Amino acid sequence: MKKIFAHRGSKGTHPENTFASIKEAVKVGADGIEIDVHLSKDRKLIVIHDETVDRTTNGRGYIKDMTLEEIKELDAGSWFDEKYKDEKIPTIDELLELLNELKFKGTLNIEIKTDKIKYRKIERYLAKTLLSKDLKFDYLYSSFNIKSLKRIHFYDRKAKKAWLVKGISNKKEEISKLEKDRRFEGLHPNVKAIKDKEKFIENFPKNIRVWTVNNEEDMKYCFSKKLEAVITDYPEIAIKIKNGIERKI
Repeated sequence: MKKIFAHRGSKGTHPENTFASIKEAVKVGADGIEIDVHLSKDRKLIVIHDETVDRTTNGRGYIKDMTLEEIKELDAGSWFDEKYKDEKIPTIDELLELLNELKFKGTLNIEIKTDKIKYRKIERYLAKTLLSKDLKFDYLYSSFNIKSLKRIHFYDRKAKKAWLVKGISNKKEEISKLEKDRRFEGLHPNVKAIKDKEKFIENFPKNIRVWTVNNEEDMKYCFSKKLEAVITDYPEIAIKIKNGIERKI
């Protein structure tokens, strides 16, 4: 049975990586929730996609140059819709607490955002935070930066790790090495990549979770393939399409 992961929460219907989008993902029954983590100036783990706050808040600047107090002053919802003007950028601690409160039983996919900025010790801080919590759900780490995944394995050996890739053709050698590396549980390619390399995907021995699967055609395509999960901005729609397919079987 294919799993549905909500990309940055229900990103297509709510402001991404906020409590609003996370709550919606849980409400509609997503099997997993994908979020992104950066590190602030005062070494706090911040849940936001971009390296800057420019696109998704009313502020400007790099996360690495801002304190948590400064980040919390920002409006992270109005850019999406005025009714979300009170939304704030969450920390990883706040988000983990929220998911426990919501009785989430799925998988939290934590993307370590070190592909552009190499946050010093982010892997250590992140693993320490996750391991210190009494979580009622599973979690896994993913990143475009394979070195980050290797580093976090040193601190959190039992957690699943998955490598994010845009293409497959240009990384075939690295992906082949991944097949034999026990530190890695899965691969997260984009939907175009799996269409280009169908045979490779069918024979890949580890879990594959595909991003970002947003239209009905791509959803149906992915549901017909040997994949562990699809990652989508529209989890409610994906769940309805998957359920419709399963009822016909």
